[in-house]
Amino acid sequence: MAKNKVIITCAVTGSIHTPSMSPHLPITAQQIADAAIGAAEAGAAVVHLHARNPQDGRPDQTPEAFAPFLKVIKQRSPVVVNITTGGAPTMSAEERVKPAATFKPEIASLNMGTMNFGLYPMIPRYKGKFKHDWEEPYLEGTRKGMFKNTLADIEYILTTCAGNDTRFEIECYDIGHLYTLKHFLDRGVVKPPLFVQSVFGILGGIGTHPEDVIMMKRTADRLLGDNYHWSVLGAGASQMRIAAQAAAMGGNVRVGMEDSLWLGPGKLAESNAQQVKKVRQILEGLGLEIATPEDAREILSLKGGDKVNF
Repeated sequence: MAKNKVIITCAVTGSIHTPSMSPHLPITAQQIADAAIGAAEAGAAVVHLHARNPQDGRPDQTPEAFAPFLKVIKQRSPVVVNITTGGAPTMSAEERVKPAATFKPEIASLNMGTMNFGLYPMIPRYKGKFKHDWEEPYLEGTRKGMFKNTLADIEYILTTCAGNDTRFEIECYDIGHLYTLKHFLDRGVVKPPLFVQSVFGILGGIGTHPEDVIMMKRTADRLLGDNYHWSVLGAGASQMRIAAQAAAMGGNVRVGMEDSLWLGPGKLAESNAQQVKKVRQILEGLGLEIATPEDAREILSLKGGDKVNF
């Protein structure tokens, strides 16, 4: 049965890592499209998508930046497309929701709270190696700044997309985010079944200890009951370890270069597909079946395929 299969999501580029950190990070529309299709061919049922400026790689949340790769992916793959509304910490909620509102994807991501989002600890590793003048200030800005997701912002994104049959990858970086989600569920602003992505290892959010994973799952079970499907992502070196733990607990998993640039200690991933293949090996080693895109649509009750605008 589809409901017993594990959904692999692949987040192919994101807005955390900057181009100087890896020559394999997808930047151009063609690179993002190829990365998404390669991840799907490797076993990802869902691809989580950000856009970037093709000249210097900075995050770009204009619909015009998304359009070229969305069309290619739609033409070449049955994969479920998930468009970010997280964008980057430097963007307003109004900017961040535009691609999802324009293209009406089956899934869009949604962050569940304002938080510190510290990327600046990465600076020393790459000091003197940044190729573009925006990279270091962008990372340094997270020391004094915050990732703003107020209750009003969350409701604005939910209501803006309400008529599109878009479901949300609801990103929860800490326990309080689950309580915020319960608030919107109780009010009927968000509808079940929920797709809850627990995020571990971002400075400012919950850590990566096995007890942290257990506590997030236990709290979600208590607050949300049977109204949700659980998935996890671990940042950086914790990516595969947390995926393995969560899968053994009945969860779904997310990998990709948004979350980690690495395939193993000291070894950069050369593609998103490599990470998908590695996590797939782990899952199949646990005796688990991998969900296809159609399985994911059934599991998550996706209905918006006929409304996508790309």
